[in-house]
Amino acid sequence: MSTVENFLSQTEEQEVIKAIREAERLTSGEIRVHLEKSDNGNAEARAMEVFHYLKMDNTKLQNGVLIYVAVEDKSFAIYGDKGINNVVANDFWESTKNTIQSHFKSGRYKDGLIYGILSAGEQLQHHFPWNHFDTDELPNEISKI
Repeated sequence: MSTVENFLSQTEEQEVIKAIREAERLTSGEIRVHLEKSDNGNAEARAMEVFHYLKMDNTKLQNGVLIYVAVEDKSFAIYGDKGINNVVANDFWESTKNTIQSHFKSGRYKDGLIYGILSAGEQLQHHFPWNHFDTDELPNEISKI
């Protein structure tokens, strides 16, 4: 098995998916987690590519958030679409990334991902509250390449 497949156990994956569902429950925003082997030297650029590949830029309110992890490179990035980037505090993504990184450094990958998901979810709920017309526009599963 590749390191991507071993990054999270099946139980941990289910806990991450549960956190995505919980974070999206009160918002129209969309959160995804993507795991792959390598970012080819630039996690931020690769996260943007994956964001578009996963069609996360097709949400109605441009409020998708991707947590991207390059497992073998030990790097990650958070990519938020225009709608969410325009309303969160300037340091929000960086402070969220720092906290995720502290979890990752101590080998608590699931905890880091869940923290990032729930933090993004709080901001999405605040700025893009759910209404009865909202639908879950994107899958909640962890994507892998």
